[in-house]
Amino acid sequence: MDDEDTFKILIATDIHLGYLEKDAVRGNDTFNTFDEILKCAKQNQVDFILLGGDLFHENKPSRRCLHSCISLLRKYCMGDTPILFDVLSDQAVNFSNSKFPWVNYQDENLNISIPVFSVHGNHDDPTGADGLCALDLLSSAGLVNHFGRSQSVERIEISPVLLQKGSTKLALYGIGSIPDERLYRMFVNNQVTMLRPKEDQDQWFNLFTIHQNRSKHGATNYIPEQFLDDFLDLVVWGHEHECLINPSRNEQRLFYVTQPGSSVATSLSPGEAVKKHIGLLRVKGRKMNLQKIPLHTVRQFFIQDLVLSEHPDLFNPDMPKVNQRVEAFCQEKVEAMIEEAERDRLGNPLTPEKPLIRLRVDYSGGFEAFNATRFSQKFVEQVANPKDVVHFIRQKDVGEEGVDFGQLLSHSSTEGLRVEDLVKEYFLTAEKTVQLSLLTEQGMGKAVQEYVDKEEKDAIEELIRYQLEKTQRHLQQRGVLTEEEIDQEVQRMERGGRHLQQRGVLTEEEIDHEGERWG
Repeated sequence: MDDEDTFKILIATDIHLGYLEKDAVRGNDTFNTFDEILKCAKQNQVDFILLGGDLFHENKPSRRCLHSCISLLRKYCMGDTPILFDVLSDQAVNFSNSKFPWVNYQDENLNISIPVFSVHGNHDDPTGADGLCALDLLSSAGLVNHFGRSQSVERIEISPVLLQKGSTKLALYGIGSIPDERLYRMFVNNQVTMLRPKEDQDQWFNLFTIHQNRSKHGATNYIPEQFLDDFLDLVVWGHEHECLINPSRNEQRLFYVTQPGSSVATSLSPGEAVKKHIGLLRVKGRKMNLQKIPLHTVRQFFIQDLVLSEHPDLFNPDMPKVNQRVEAFCQEKVEAMIEEAERDRLGNPLTPEKPLIRLRVDYSGGFEAFNATRFSQKFVEQVANPKDVVHFIRQKDVGEEGVDFGQLLSHSSTEGLRVEDLVKEYFLTAEKTVQLSLLTEQGMGKAVQEYVDKEEKDAIEELIRYQLEKTQRHLQQRGVLTEEEIDQEVQRMERGGRHLQQRGVLTEEEIDHEGERWG
């Protein structure tokens, strides 16, 4: 029931505004869907919107992207509609990084009808010397309440935004994206604390927003659900793009987790093919209900796997003109997916006409790949991704002597590799004469990653200047004068650098803290 005691919250994550904005076919997809999300919030007369990170796809959004975002927020979130809930917590703590440390609807110079609360994601996280991100621009403009940002690398204290509507009390926790390995280590070392209200703790509904890996990508490259406090009621999990919005119960910690997923497909993988939804969360007292709302402006995406060796009745590698037979069969598969998309789109004028189609062909067992580019061009007028409709993979084949001949052959064989991994791999294989002495591999990897992915053009220069000045100060403090003494001290610092790498220390602040600890 919608009444004076019920919070109505629209939940969405990973909107990725600006993704492929220069693409002639898909350029407006993210903006159209963001328009639909905000319109849905207004139509449902929600109390506020909660975003789980990655509002923007690029760390430095284009002018067009920022202009579109600001225009839409102004269109739907500003107005005379009264706000029916109060903020009870110390806002100077909740919004301590803002020049205006209070919720936007309480600003006497603004007229806000739908407040937006958001944590930052890994795409739009704070970078540069000033540690600013795109959300900070929206925050200063009074359009978004950016919360959940942590400054300390030694300890994270998550102080909730305490909200009350009628008799319902809601504690809104959030933590913006942090490198998974670092956050994992901080949880293990009990360096993450969720603060609770001093009074009536059992009367609060505890809602937590996080933007981290949920599925395991390595020993510590994710955040296990059991790391989170058991007093939570609902966790909104951002970063993962597969839509698993129906709340699932964690039987160990006894809270629920909802994973809304992204509102745009940023990769042609199976998880992105799941129908996209946003959530309308109702909270009354300690009870909740999550209604999932399908998004109609999202471009359709169909994906199929084809294993050629599983069709011996149709073709085998020794057949004459087997490539032509395989290509014809693949064409039938793609045409069937296009027809399915057309049927699915009937009666929904908001859905874009051209779907995304991906056929993954496993050609293990002696088959050869045909020309994927020429094949894809057959569907240039029918699909939104005419350059990469078909994707060839080869599974590991084991010969008679147990030799592994497997390899992944595709134009995107480096897809999924991180810049930091490439830097690390380089130094692992490089000769001793080109190894780093003053810089750490992880520090350099992070700087190169910011340079490549986030266009921080001064990232490498800033890292080198910082480390050089720090080394000079260190040598002066220790009274090192001769070249021989300098060489010995630098070697000592290099051993310290290896120690930092082993502990997974990444940021300048962490290096300072660990350096003091290590001596």
